[in-house]
Amino acid sequence: MKFSLGDGVKYMLIASFSFAIMGAFAKLASQSMSSLEVVFFRNVFGVAIVGFAIYKKPMVGKGGKPLLLFFRGFMGFVALLAFFYNIAHISLGDAMTWSKTSPVFTAIFAFLFLKERLSLSGWIAVFVGFVGIVFITQPSGLGFSKYDFLGLFSGIGAALAYTSIRELKNYYDTRAIVLSFMGIGTLGPVVLFWVSNFVDMPELDFILGEFVLPKGIVWVYVIGMGLFATLSQLLMTKAYSLEKAGIIGAVSYTNIFFSVIVGVMLGDALPDFATSVGISLIILAGIMVARGK
Repeated sequence: MKFSLGDGVKYMLIASFSFAIMGAFAKLASQSMSSLEVVFFRNVFGVAIVGFAIYKKPMVGKGGKPLLLFFRGFMGFVALLAFFYNIAHISLGDAMTWSKTSPVFTAIFAFLFLKERLSLSGWIAVFVGFVGIVFITQPSGLGFSKYDFLGLFSGIGAALAYTSIRELKNYYDTRAIVLSFMGIGTLGPVVLFWVSNFVDMPELDFILGEFVLPKGIVWVYVIGMGLFATLSQLLMTKAYSLEKAGIIGAVSYTNIFFSVIVGVMLGDALPDFATSVGISLIILAGIMVARGK
């Protein structure tokens, strides 16, 4: 029996690898700039590309949900801040795993806010996902670390943003929804750069930072990050247009595998046994949620 991958699966595999490479460039760039500045450059490229697309073909949509549109952009922005901060300070594989908890939280928020039915297998997936989180955090008497909290928030924030998209797609052009995220993700850092001049609180280094103009090889990291982020987004969109969402959603978890490999190449340690179990459980939970779609 001959086995072959569908085009949608192939696109998603390449998208997952591209996203891992984007994470690698972000990690390298973070050695010379704050995570706040990394977020700024991650989004400014997207604003230029989406803006050009809108210029070529004007948006359509009845609108009418400006606060929800802002909420989507803001939650996506703060989740991205937490995500890139973790990329700079923990292993690439762990940071990516935290971000991939979002489907589990999305299932919960869709049940709570959009009244979407959650099947028994869906609830089991949620439970498995939370067990995986416990294995990764390995809480002790000292509780969770700063990176654990930010990792959780990167998944929760992204889930809230994704949940809002399910409602927004009935009112806005897809590009408007994307632009709400990238636009706030570009203007937000500018505001926080200014605020950082008046606030001296090292514990808030995940949202504060000084703008430092990239020099030399850092420009390669910044441009590479923007290009691969855009490439992965385009490939992912193409994948979802060619194959069932459940299949593509499950395949997207190969991003964690690619991120662990790329992270090790950058000097990250291999995950220990408990972390590996946690990663496996979160992947399993995500696949279970995806199959429900």
